[in-house]
Formats: sequence, C-alpha cells, structure tokens
Amino acid sequence: AYERTCSYFARKTNSVVVSVGYRLAPEHPYPTQFEDCLAATAHFLRTAQEYGVDPSRIIVCGDSCGGTLAAAVAQALVNRRDLPKLRAQMLIYPFLQSVDFNLPSYQQNEKVPILLRERTLELSLKYLNKDLSLTKAIIKGCHIPEDLQLKYQKWVNPD
Repeated sequence: AYERTCSYFARKTNSVVVSVGYRLAPEHPYPTQFEDCLAATAHFLRTAQEYGVDPSRIIVCGDSCGGTLAAAVAQALVNRRDLPKLRAQMLIYPFLQSVDFNLPSYQQNEKVPILLRERTLELSLKYLNKDLSLTKAIIKGCHIPEDLQLKYQKWVNPD
C-alpha cells in the first residue's frame, strides 16, 4: 500500500527508504507491531553501511499508527549506546496524546470522516486490547486521575 509513497520519498529526498512490514492486529496483538518496528530499525542501524547508508543520517517515519510506532521506536532508542543515534523522526498524524480528548484539535476534527474522534479512540483501544466500553468515559477524561490532570495541565490544556 505504501510502495508509491516510499518511492516518492526516496526520489525527492535522494534517500534510501526501508519500509517495515510489521505484523498487524488483531491477529498479532500489541506490542507485536512495536517490537517488529524496533527490531527492524535496530537491525538497519547496525547494518546500514552494508547498504551504502550513512548510519548517522537515518530517520524514522510513519503515518497514523505508523507515526505512533515511529515515535515509540525513537523513544526506545534514545538512550541506546550500542546503536547509532537516529537523526530525526517524521510523524504524519500520529496518535500521541491520549490524556485529553477534548482539546481544540480533537473538537475541531471530531466529525472528520474516517477518523472520527470516537472511532479513533475505539481503534486505539482495540489495538491495545482494551475494553471498548471504556470509550465514553475516556472521552470525558475519566481515565486520568485528577491529581495527574492538575500536574500536567501546564502542557495538556486548551490554551
């Protein structure tokens, strides 16, 4: 599904693009996808020179769930001393913030076709093997204890 996009990126940026075909849920439950992406990235970082790639110029990229996985991989590798450092991450509409589903961007896009706010949350819960009946309570913010809401309000709030 992403061959044309990856080819486009490779041509336009004069880059080598490696696309990871990670195993999908529900047949392969979370965290299989993350583990597949982490293993592939670590392997490529270790062997990049064998492909004529400078290991100091590697970025991770993904869209939607792939963007979330790319961010998680970058985070998992940040303190690894046995591998070259990633140069950057390119995240295209990743699902990264699940503290507050009532921030302006969620409100503005709650009825956008395909990724409706409620549908996005249900897909995320399904991906994490969680109970879908939690959807309404999570949208209301009941999944975050009040003390943590107050603690992180400086970073996660409508302002």
